[in-house]
Amino acid sequence: MLILVTNDDGIYAPGIHHLASCMPENADIYIVAPESPHSGQSSAITVKNPLRITEHKEFEKGRIKAFSINGTPVDCVKLAIHTILPGNPDLCVAGINHGSNAGNSIIYSGTLGAALETTTLGVQSIGFSLLDHSMDADFSECLPYVKQITEDVLSKGLPPRVCLNVNFPANCKINGVKVVSAAKSHWTDEYKEYVDPSGHKFYLLTGDLVNEEPENPGTDLYWLERQYGSIVPATPDQSATWEIPTIRDIVGE
Repeated sequence: MLILVTNDDGIYAPGIHHLASCMPENADIYIVAPESPHSGQSSAITVKNPLRITEHKEFEKGRIKAFSINGTPVDCVKLAIHTILPGNPDLCVAGINHGSNAGNSIIYSGTLGAALETTTLGVQSIGFSLLDHSMDADFSECLPYVKQITEDVLSKGLPPRVCLNVNFPANCKINGVKVVSAAKSHWTDEYKEYVDPSGHKFYLLTGDLVNEEPENPGTDLYWLERQYGSIVPATPDQSATWEIPTIRDIVGE
């Protein structure tokens, strides 16, 4: 069995090494991650800059090999499958992300960008996240669930072109997991204004995630607030096929 492990927080983030440790003992594990953090990169790829691969012997142990790439999470999975791995992986797992990828965060997430990319390549994939941005985050509560979900996917398989977006609450006892939809949500007050010593304004990303359906038990944010993990099936196909008749009326086909 061959498993690809990646992330968007970079090769030195603790979450990716916790994730690699959760993989089945009979698998060969290849960690291929960005050399530096690439959060918020979604499905970005490097077009003009040369990509380079660096092996990390300090992270290699037994069945685990480790590499970094000076690119995005999607660069990592594409180059891993094209160049580094000895064959097509049976599974790609991304994470464990330091921070939430629930609600509408999936459209920004480099973690899910990697998972969705491998799905388009015909590889089963799962993105894991813990709702704690700290590099000292405690992963102990979520690791048994990571192991179980991974084993279930390997034994039963996922539907074609569907990956899983899995999020866990932090700093609590996790009560279980729920398979749900991503909550309708949006970000507000996204940028904060500052002034540099020369008197010029500049802006840094900030903001708060607003849950538009806080009482909907069919969503991830609802259950995460109640100390459950959430599993959201996701697909790279963003076609709003149910609206085709409406659009035909609008454009006059």
